[in-house]
Amino acid sequence: MYQITFSNQSMDELNKLEILEQMQLVERITNLTPQQLARPREPLGKFHREGKTLYRLRAGEFRLYFEVSEDLINNHYMLHKNTLTDFIVRTKLPLSEEQLVEQHQSFWKYLETLSKNH
Repeated sequence: MYQITFSNQSMDELNKLEILEQMQLVERITNLTPQQLARPREPLGKFHREGKTLYRLRAGEFRLYFEVSEDLINNHYMLHKNTLTDFIVRTKLPLSEEQLVEQHQSFWKYLETLSKNH
């Protein structure tokens, strides 16, 4: 069993959920085994970015992006599925944590301004 840490972004998202949903998400990530991490299969994926190995766990409506070291899982991002942010992280485009927080609302506002101009 791994010890789990959550980034500020992940904690903010987690705290928006009902207690039962929180427990289910945390259970999904804490139940990962070294064997699953060594040979990821859906709903678990693995990719490399900037010399780091990151994992992506599909958990219901969310996608959890994390690193593993020794007996620690460091969850960097908890994102809603099918969002632009999830797509950007999944496709490895450069993105800062500040952009993750800001992008969601500002992106949709930008799209609205484009539709009003046409």
